[in-house]
Amino acid sequence: MIDKLRIRAATPADAPAVAEIVDQAYRHYITRIGKPPGPMLDDYAARVSEGAVWVIEEGTLIVAIIVLLPAPNYLLLDNIAVSPARQSLGLGRRLLAFAEAEALRRGYREIRLYTHQTMVENQRLYASIGYQETGRGTEAGFDRVFMRKPLCVYKGAKPLSSSDPGRGSVG
Repeated sequence: MIDKLRIRAATPADAPAVAEIVDQAYRHYITRIGKPPGPMLDDYAARVSEGAVWVIEEGTLIVAIIVLLPAPNYLLLDNIAVSPARQSLGLGRRLLAFAEAEALRRGYREIRLYTHQTMVENQRLYASIGYQETGRGTEAGFDRVFMRKPLCVYKGAKPLSSSDPGRGSVG
């Protein structure tokens, strides 16, 4: 069924499913962090109404989500979550590639994100696809690792990403 996937903008009717996927995907971090991770506290109805949420739909079922927030000079990848039943199938990587393409489509040349300092597996994944750590600090009561990825467009070719080093921080 993996070939029947489509990425689309979330609609208001999707907000409960988006919140449920986030809850399922992040719940296991509560013990590690000592409290619910930031994404579990977000208002997804509001995010959807802002046009910031995209979903992967498998048939009629939402199986993964991504939240992309515009900033003046970069696109912030605010959250990415895959239903635990559909993890390890490449859906997260598909959404990460979508985020890069969407950033370029909007005219950005950089994506930024943050993750909790204890989520080392996420830090490894992001580093493996070209994100550079730009700093660490406490924000909104969470110990975060800030990362960025410069993006490049090559004339006459499909957009490709670059893993050029650099420094920045989430605003």
